Amino acid sequence: MKKTVFLGSIAVAGMTAGMGMADTLADVKARGELNCGVNTGLVGFAAPDANGNWAGFDIDLCKAVAAAVLGDPSKVKYVPTTGQTRFTALSSGEVDMLARNSTWTFSRDTDLKLDFAGVNYYDGQGFMVPKDLGVTSVKELDGATICIQTGTTTELNLADYFKANDLSYQPVNIDSNAEGEQQYMAGACDAYTTDISGLAATRAAFADPENHVILPEVVSKEPLGPAVRHGDNNWGDIVRWTLNALIAAEEYGVTSKNIEELVKSSDNPEVQRLLGVSGELGAMIGLDNEWAKRAIQASGNYGEIFAANIGEQTPIGLTRGLNAQWTQGGLLYAQPFR
Repeated sequence: MKKTVFLGSIAVAGMTAGMGMADTLADVKARGELNCGVNTGLVGFAAPDANGNWAGFDIDLCKAVAAAVLGDPSKVKYVPTTGQTRFTALSSGEVDMLARNSTWTFSRDTDLKLDFAGVNYYDGQGFMVPKDLGVTSVKELDGATICIQTGTTTELNLADYFKANDLSYQPVNIDSNAEGEQQYMAGACDAYTTDISGLAATRAAFADPENHVILPEVVSKEPLGPAVRHGDNNWGDIVRWTLNALIAAEEYGVTSKNIEELVKSSDNPEVQRLLGVSGELGAMIGLDNEWAKRAIQASGNYGEIFAANIGEQTPIGLTRGLNAQWTQGGLLYAQPFR
C-alpha cells in the first residue's frame, strides 16, 4: 500500500512539474518580442500597410500586452494566421497569444486546450449581398451560393441556420478574408457570410461599398477574444488583465492624453491601483507596478482603440452597440482592480 501511494505521489509530482514548465512570460522576456497571432488581413482589425506596418483593433491589443510586459508596444512580431492555422500556431508555441477575431466556444476552450482571456468584441454572424441582387432577408437565399471561411464557427452556424429554416445552399469554401473578398467580388458566390464586424470591414475596402448590403438577420452569438495556451495561468492572467485594464480605463475616464495627470491627481482608489500609484498588483503577475499604465498609453483605452480603428468616424463605421460600457447599456465590463 505504501509503495502504491509513493508511486502515486511521484506521478502527481511529475504532472505538477510538467504543468509548471510552461512560462510564456519568461520566454517573451528572453526573446524581447511578443509573437502575436493575427488575421491575414482584415482592415480595421488587423492589416499591414504598403510598408508592412500592422494596424487595427486587434493589433492594438497586441501592442498593449507588449507594452505591459516588455515596456515597448513596438516589440511585437505579427504572425498572420488563417481560420484553419490559428489554433495550431498557438498550441505549437509559434505564437504567444492570438488576437484574431476568434470566437470563444466550449470545444475550443476544452477540447483544443485553449484559454480565452476575455471578450474584446461582442459580435454575431451576418450575410452580405450585392445590392442589385434585390435580396432583403437571409430567408430569400434558398439555393444560393455562399462564400464561407473553412475551420470557423461561421461554417457550422450557416449549416445550422439553413437547416432550421429548411433552406438549401451551395458553399464556396475559402481560406481567408482576402480570398473571400476576391471570390465574392468576382461573382463566384451570391453572398458572403462571416462576423458582422468582418463584413463591415470587408465592405469598407470596396471601391463601391454603397452597392453592397449587410442583411438584417444576426444568426449567432460570436464573442470574440484573445486566446492563450491552456496550462500557463500566469500568462493567461497577464493577457486577461491587460484587456481589463483597457476596458476599466475607459470606464474611469483614463485616456492616453490625461493618464500622466491622473497618476498625480486621481483620488479614485481603483484608478490609483490601476495606474500603479498604490497597491502591488503588478507583483502578483510578475510585472512591475506600471504595467497597466503602459498598456493604456500604447494606443489608448478601449474606447479610444475602438473609435480609431472601427468606430463610426472610420470607413468601417461600427457603432458601439453591445460593445458599449455596461454603464452605457452595453456588455463591456472589467472585473475590479483590487
